[in-house]
Amino acid sequence: VLSLCCEACKKVIFHVPSELEADTLVGRVDLKECLQSAEFISSSDENFKVLEDGSVYTTSALSLSAEKKTFTILLKDIQEQVQKKIHVSLVEKEKKTPKSRHARDTVLKRTKRRWGPIPSVMIENSLGPFPLQIQQVQSDTAQNYTIYYSASGPGIDQDPKGLFYIERETGNIFATRAVDREQYPSFQIICFATTPDGYSPEVPLVHTIRIEDDNDNAPYFTQDLFEFCVPENSRPGVVVGKVIAEDRDEPYTLHTTLKYRIVSQTPPITPAFSLHGDTGVISVLLPQLDRELVPSYTLLVEVRDMAGQPFGLCTTGTVVIKLEDTNDNAPSFKQLQYETRVEENRVSVEILRVSVVDLDEPGSPGSGAVYEIIRGNDDQAFEITTDKNTNEGILCVVKGLDYETAKQRVLVIGVNNEAPYLLAPHSQQLSQSTCSVTVHVLDLDEGPVFKPCLLRLDVKECEDIGTAIGRYVAEDPETGNSEGIRYRIPPGQCNWINIDDKSGEVRTVRVLDRDIGEMRRGQCNITVLAIDRNGKTGTGTIQVCIVPGNKNFPRITQTDYIMCRDRKPICLTAQDGDEAPYSAPFVYRITDRNLASMWKLTPHDDNSWYLSPKGDIPYGVYEIPVSVIDNGGKIGENTVRVNLCDCVTPSECDVRGRQLSGGNVTLGLWAILAMILGSLLLLLILITICGCCGAGVMHRQVTDDCANHNLIISNTEAPGEEVMDHNIIPLQNTCDQGGYGVKTGEQQTFEMVKGRGHTLESIKGGGHQTLGSVKEGGGQPMMDTCRYSYSEWHNFTHPRLGEKVHLCRQDEEQKHSEDYLLSYNYEGKGSLAGSVGCCSDQHEEEALDFLDQLEPKFRTLAETCIKR
Repeated sequence: VLSLCCEACKKVIFHVPSELEADTLVGRVDLKECLQSAEFISSSDENFKVLEDGSVYTTSALSLSAEKKTFTILLKDIQEQVQKKIHVSLVEKEKKTPKSRHARDTVLKRTKRRWGPIPSVMIENSLGPFPLQIQQVQSDTAQNYTIYYSASGPGIDQDPKGLFYIERETGNIFATRAVDREQYPSFQIICFATTPDGYSPEVPLVHTIRIEDDNDNAPYFTQDLFEFCVPENSRPGVVVGKVIAEDRDEPYTLHTTLKYRIVSQTPPITPAFSLHGDTGVISVLLPQLDRELVPSYTLLVEVRDMAGQPFGLCTTGTVVIKLEDTNDNAPSFKQLQYETRVEENRVSVEILRVSVVDLDEPGSPGSGAVYEIIRGNDDQAFEITTDKNTNEGILCVVKGLDYETAKQRVLVIGVNNEAPYLLAPHSQQLSQSTCSVTVHVLDLDEGPVFKPCLLRLDVKECEDIGTAIGRYVAEDPETGNSEGIRYRIPPGQCNWINIDDKSGEVRTVRVLDRDIGEMRRGQCNITVLAIDRNGKTGTGTIQVCIVPGNKNFPRITQTDYIMCRDRKPICLTAQDGDEAPYSAPFVYRITDRNLASMWKLTPHDDNSWYLSPKGDIPYGVYEIPVSVIDNGGKIGENTVRVNLCDCVTPSECDVRGRQLSGGNVTLGLWAILAMILGSLLLLLILITICGCCGAGVMHRQVTDDCANHNLIISNTEAPGEEVMDHNIIPLQNTCDQGGYGVKTGEQQTFEMVKGRGHTLESIKGGGHQTLGSVKEGGGQPMMDTCRYSYSEWHNFTHPRLGEKVHLCRQDEEQKHSEDYLLSYNYEGKGSLAGSVGCCSDQHEEEALDFLDQLEPKFRTLAETCIKR
């Protein structure tokens, strides 16, 4: 691309190809020569854009349709209100004529581009001479055109300004002064190559100038003073601490490769520590570090760069190592024997102080003394503690001493430290230091003493007044006897007992009952005084404890029960106001022999037993005497009333009982009238039934023709089949099935249940005589509408049932009951009408369909009937 210079701010010509692609550099215009401070730069042609440095680029691909294309660059200075224009002309450059392929006018050779040199290097703290050339950049287009070079960036037109510059004609880069690498490790500058008319044939070059490190910084320690602690007597190799140093020179070079060493040690004795040269770790070197000899060490350490070579830079630092105390010195008493005095009966009084010597650090657990009484304190009358301020042992009397018992006491006291003892290297185990203390007891005139000082007396509950429960006496310590001592109980205490003033015998003055308010706690402490002839007193305490007795009878909490037909056992529960062992477990007994044969008791738990009937006993109300025996043998008599009722739920029988036992009831006028009307209605029904039966007898001689249309003549009956259906209403076996009779006046009524499948027509002893044959006096039955009247039925059944029941009661082997338990006679078959017996259809399942429509309260009864 060729460019022609023209007068500034008037006209610029660029020679360009005929075809230009988007973002193609057309050329460069020197805007500052036209306007120094151009705040607004624009192009009149939208196909071109102008940058701040004057570079002109295409915004889209275009083709020069004519030989020449022009546009204007507008420059504005808003503050000074100055506006200038630059006319730009684009001229299509001429096409070169291609040479013949056989022409050898020039020799082709490979050349190296110089517009991209390697990064430049400048020595830190260089001594010059300045300006110092460090690099040269050149454009290959300089062989054909005039190229001017320029640069911008840090060190040129940015801080630090003026450090570098580039020669305009040669492209040589110079440094004007020395550079500190720690402040500016490198520079990146941008180099430009332009023609005199402003065209840039080369892309701006980013060139790096690296500052090479010089060992101009000595290493330094991160702390002015390093302080470490290590326990005394530590083994060699134990890490004490680590010193750290840093270097500002370039990392990972010899300039920052550091070495440590110990220069000196204070005190200047055998070296006690070692310092690792590479890591700076300090370790124990001496096997015997004794704090009592040398409490601390001061080390002067050095760090040097260049891997510790002599010409490297170095710095020194200080390390203080303190030895921590361990309990390697046992305490020892200053004296081995002590003597002291104390009056008898003195309590909580200091009698002696003992002291020890310990070489460990004062105030530390290794020197803190812990005293103990090893021998001579079996009764715990003495106690020794440590005074934290002086580390002395304080010996005190905590229980009064008795001169009459022992005139002197000899104690052996030992001492240890709070911290466990650690054996120092190359030393022997030491034994515990001890001392002996002789305590002389001084005699005093003292009052009587109760032995024991607290007497416990157990009194059974509810004992009689005046019962002797014990004896409590005191002795004179000087004489050892109780002569001349009187006793009394000071007022203001619970008045349960009194004491005889001479003998000390204790008796009750009240009946001691734990149910009384003030005695509910069950015990009382009573202070007793003993007074000798000299008027000196001694005190003792009697603790009266009420022992629970068997004073309450066990009783059954609930005595009225209702038992229904399911005969579910009744749970009887008893209570006893006494405490163990005079309460549960209870034993129940039925004291009446007759009722004991009908009822039985079975255990449930310690408090409850089950009451249940032994067999199918009759319904009724039973009053059962039950005795309850507690664990102490005390018997409580109770009467349990059981209403054995024909009911499903107890509530039914309860309502019925209330209705029957309502007391005196006065019938009102309407009630009497209702009873009269009911009686008349019943009489009318009986008359109607009798009339129907009479009419049936009168009209029983019907013609055979009429009968043939309605009835099948059946005057004779063949032998019948044996019927074994248990659904036919049976008669109750009175002996073995629990049937019973109730006699009211002179008439007996029998309940007939649980039979074996025989009807009333087969009850005549052993034969096959029916009720019809009895009625006619022979063997032929009568045919009528009603068949049998109530009186005929009653006359037939009453004497025979009475006889059978009487025989069954007299016979224990149940043989008579077999006389009337016979099968049906054969009555023929093929009858369309079927049997007209009262209960012959009960074996059919269809006849029980009505049970599905019963009310809920009758379902239980229906289910029970089906099961039976």
